[in-house]
Amino acid sequence: MKLTTLPSSGRPLYKQITDQIEKAVRSGELPEGSRLPSMNELAEELKISRETVKKAYGILRDRGIIRPRHGMGFYVNAPDAGTAPLSILLLFDKLSIYKQVIFNSFSAEIGGRAEMTILTHNQSLDLLHYYLDNNLDDFDYYVITPHFPLDEASQAQALKLVSRIPNRKLIMLDRLIPGFTGHFGAVYQDFDNDVYYGLTEGLDKLRSSSALKVVTLPDSLYGSHIRRGVERFCAEYAIPVEFFSSVPDRPQKGDTFLLLNSQVDAGLVELSRRISALGLKVGSDVRIISYNEFELNEVMLGGLTTISTDFPEMGKIAARMILDHNLSKVHCPFRMTRRSTF
Repeated sequence: MKLTTLPSSGRPLYKQITDQIEKAVRSGELPEGSRLPSMNELAEELKISRETVKKAYGILRDRGIIRPRHGMGFYVNAPDAGTAPLSILLLFDKLSIYKQVIFNSFSAEIGGRAEMTILTHNQSLDLLHYYLDNNLDDFDYYVITPHFPLDEASQAQALKLVSRIPNRKLIMLDRLIPGFTGHFGAVYQDFDNDVYYGLTEGLDKLRSSSALKVVTLPDSLYGSHIRRGVERFCAEYAIPVEFFSSVPDRPQKGDTFLLLNSQVDAGLVELSRRISALGLKVGSDVRIISYNEFELNEVMLGGLTTISTDFPEMGKIAARMILDHNLSKVHCPFRMTRRSTF
């Protein structure tokens, strides 16, 4: 079909475009599966701005008349477009154990009702910029874990970049960017406060500890935030606390350790060896709490106690927001799971 615009008609150009395309689809002139011109092509053909075409295509997409196909452009939807699968881009910072848990839960809840693409930005703002430049108009929803360097300049840039995603399409996962406003979705941890409330669930035993010893490895992105929550908890309940960047050489009987990097290669093995070498027993002589929960914790050291957000629930909540078309902001549950090490 041939599209035209009449700047002198007084009717906004984007409405002229949406009306013509919708009429052509209803009449059968543009049958199901027809490819529309790209936004750049149509803007050049009609001698109008790309933003005008983008607005028109956005309205048609929201009405279910057209839909994007990743890397291929816009196509006319099927008559039963309401049942067509959604397209979702997941922008994860990295594919860790925990992101896998989130994705598995998210995918199980979505079922076959969406086509999903995963990209990893590796906490690189330049890479996020590149991904947005190349994918911003191709998906129905964008689910992003906005974990980036915490200095002021990086956070300002992160806010600016993520703001390019329309609120109605955006879900922040695992973290809520401070100062970000609008009607977008978020399922997040509160790194400053969650640890405080998680530790209160173990207050009975922590009060009997000689000290709470916190091991934070240098690459812990939110280590300083979590430390504030630990310090507040210990000050309020008069519990001695020490912070370490590596496992101390000689754990003492009565110590409780909190490991902020909880994967097996991040100090847990070494701590267990040192406790055993001193003839002490994990759980009775020395207690261990790990930050972040995953299935292997159930069998490590006979059962590793954790304080953690509920990663499966995080993925499930985000999926329900998309399926229900009801974006909101939800603080994900955070709790202590007690096992034999505590």
